[in-house]
Amino acid sequence: MATAVWAAARLLRGSAVLCARPRFGSPAHRRFSSGATYPNIPLSSPLPGVPKPIFATVDGQEKFETKVTTLDNGLRVASQNKFGQFCTVGILINSGSRYEAKYLSGIAHFLEKLAFSSTARFDSKDEILLTLEKHGGICDCQTSRDTTMYAVSADSKGLDTVVDLLADVVLHPRLTDEEIEMTRMAVQFELEDLNMRPDPEPLLTEMIHEAAFRENTVGLHRFCPVENIAKIDREVLHSYLKNYYTPDRMVLAGVGVEHEHLVECARKYLVGAEPAWGAPGTVDVDRSVAQYTGGIIKVERDMSNVSLGPTPIPELTHIMVGLESCSFLEDDFIPFAVLNMMMGGGGSFSAGGPGKGMFSRLYLNVLNRHHWMYNATSYHHSYEDTGLLCIHASADPRQVREMVEIITKEFILMGRTVDLVELERAKTQLMSMLMMNLESRPVIFEDVGRQVLATHSRKLPHELCTLIRNVKPEDIKRVASKMLRGKPAVAALGDLTDLPTYEHIQAALSSRNGHLPRSYRLFR
Repeated sequence: MATAVWAAARLLRGSAVLCARPRFGSPAHRRFSSGATYPNIPLSSPLPGVPKPIFATVDGQEKFETKVTTLDNGLRVASQNKFGQFCTVGILINSGSRYEAKYLSGIAHFLEKLAFSSTARFDSKDEILLTLEKHGGICDCQTSRDTTMYAVSADSKGLDTVVDLLADVVLHPRLTDEEIEMTRMAVQFELEDLNMRPDPEPLLTEMIHEAAFRENTVGLHRFCPVENIAKIDREVLHSYLKNYYTPDRMVLAGVGVEHEHLVECARKYLVGAEPAWGAPGTVDVDRSVAQYTGGIIKVERDMSNVSLGPTPIPELTHIMVGLESCSFLEDDFIPFAVLNMMMGGGGSFSAGGPGKGMFSRLYLNVLNRHHWMYNATSYHHSYEDTGLLCIHASADPRQVREMVEIITKEFILMGRTVDLVELERAKTQLMSMLMMNLESRPVIFEDVGRQVLATHSRKLPHELCTLIRNVKPEDIKRVASKMLRGKPAVAALGDLTDLPTYEHIQAALSSRNGHLPRSYRLFR
């Protein structure tokens, strides 16, 4: 039996070999190794019947400039063409915590959490997400002190659906009692998390703004105060939305879409639509200009048990010192951006190397020389009418006085001689970060939307790079010297037993060398 099976298998194998036909013929008679469909066409020639491919070209500048159209109701539509299957589209609104002076603080925070909830057409957030899933889409909402942004990334073929959905989310939210109650819980949790996290930077940023612009505009609370959580309801939200969610304060921005198609969708879904809070009547908008006051905000807190575990973070005191800079609409904005990059900094445990800022001033002059300091980082916050350049530093509570003096010295050195090598390094790093960030479609979307919202136009990356290249040492010295003439803003968190007084910090920033005045104690 086994012999018979073996013989049959051998017979079948032999017949398969005899019957098999060569697919391409012998090498001597074959010109090209093409597939069976196009046997005689070389790979260097286009295939017949196949559409000609269109490739992106690089000519040193952007081929497609940002297009802006203003509709009859005041809504601006801005788009930037970009190759790819997906697009990012969203609505940016000139709204945020800086406009809450006449309202309960925390409305913008609530609206961020309520975004993409049920609307007039969608019964729940799940329905919205399922609709976006059909086009491979995701959604997000972010609020800042001066801007609220609703954004969707999805397949470009679903542009009509995306704009329709965005219009419904922004203009027709239901704001049900259940959704508002869930938002109260989410806000409460976020505030608790903000006060418990080991990284205090978000909390310090909130404190430094409150100190710098006391009780006005960008100094108002960005996060909802605990005492306001239970007070914010649908009526409060509608009264705010009626004044600030108007077409003339909005930009519909898109990246990776055809401008004419985006304008057509805007006219279809965003013109003539009556919002959920009723027809717009007399609008009462806060047009206050930011008033820099300077000052100090202190929060005494036990930071010894912030991060427990096998390798706990040691107890630290965190200080942030800032001075008024300028608006992003001013010419000095670019020199301030270069100055901020020149200061740089970071944490003491950063893995350094070329391009990671290890040659910035706060590394070379501070972290590399004073190993007991855990952090020294420069930040620059800029708005349409003001700005704030600040340095955040962290150290052991017993060395707070010395840490503050090191920071005040660095501020004084900003107005001194600027080395050409460090300036060129900072300019190159700033241009590099700008161009690398703008490789991301969502970042381009935000850049387009924010610029058009503020200035009705957009500066292209190559224009910004030209402005950065033109910054000279005297520009840095000029803006730093002007900044140092103002009053400081100080935020302090942790054990503040050895924190110098505000008057001493102000005196150090007004001195020639940045030294703190000597303090004398009768009893030790």
